[in-house]
Amino acid sequence: MQEIILDARDVKKYYYPRGFLGSRGTVYAVDGVNLQIRRMTTVGLIGESGSGKTTFGKTIINLIPATGGEILFDEMDVLNPATEREKHDIRRKMQIVFQDPFGSLNPWMTIGDALNRPIVIHSLIPKHERMDRVCELLELVGLDATYVTKYPHEFSGGQRQRVAIARALASDPEFIVLDEATSALDVSVQGKILNLLMELQRKLGLTYLFISHNMSVITNVSDAIAVMYLGKIVEMISQECLNETKHPYTRALLSAVPRANPGKRTKRIILAGTVPSPANPPPACKFHTRCQYALDRCKNEEPDLLRIHDDHFVACHRWRELEFPVQ
Repeated sequence: MQEIILDARDVKKYYYPRGFLGSRGTVYAVDGVNLQIRRMTTVGLIGESGSGKTTFGKTIINLIPATGGEILFDEMDVLNPATEREKHDIRRKMQIVFQDPFGSLNPWMTIGDALNRPIVIHSLIPKHERMDRVCELLELVGLDATYVTKYPHEFSGGQRQRVAIARALASDPEFIVLDEATSALDVSVQGKILNLLMELQRKLGLTYLFISHNMSVITNVSDAIAVMYLGKIVEMISQECLNETKHPYTRALLSAVPRANPGKRTKRIILAGTVPSPANPPPACKFHTRCQYALDRCKNEEPDLLRIHDDHFVACHRWRELEFPVQ
């Protein structure tokens, strides 16, 4: 079993918006998340819009400051590095690929300059070797080395995302957060980018946190899946045990995945209502307002994320009592 490369413990990220008349309360974007990721694996983070997935991804690489908790990367404290050298190493080894490749690239910089900048910042190689490294990065992601003089607007969406991936690889990272890295692309292009990411993982020994709202994509690329709802992880399960999910929210997400056999009828689980506001979350179990199995206990007592077996965790009071048959 691979060693743990990232260990997030009780991570919190709260916002305190202020309006014209003063404070508007607290937004609980990430509310006490625990997550361990093993080296050279892909953990998929799934949930509806507003569940806190992107905020969590940015928080664990310290792109935005955490409100509380502890994040250990390769036994280094991400939130409170011991030395400047350790802080520099963390920034180099942890990277992110954003959802919108056009918005994440500087329109005034050539592709060559964009890829060269991380190399310069981290002083990875001598100056006379940097352009060779830039060309190597472009070829690594399936682009021609002659593209170094072009600008982002001269590329298609898929090509821009390849450039964004190459830029993330420029610092020779070990861990990459993929924040909806394929959702802004055409379906045919999505498949090519996913294949590229899996190939790079095998070739370079990378570890991914793959954030998405598309359960079909997550189930195909992930070794383990974390299901997030309103700032909390409600279930964590390995790829092999997807037919044994216990949380009703996970079951609802899985029921929406298109089946390979269209002739086989499946029962779609429709959740009532919408995701509550993280500024005013329900008490106790945050899912009880949309759960058909909720009891009074669910409305008054928050469930802990308990280990069922091996790498399967669930936060539900009724997982022992109820059977959610696979559709």
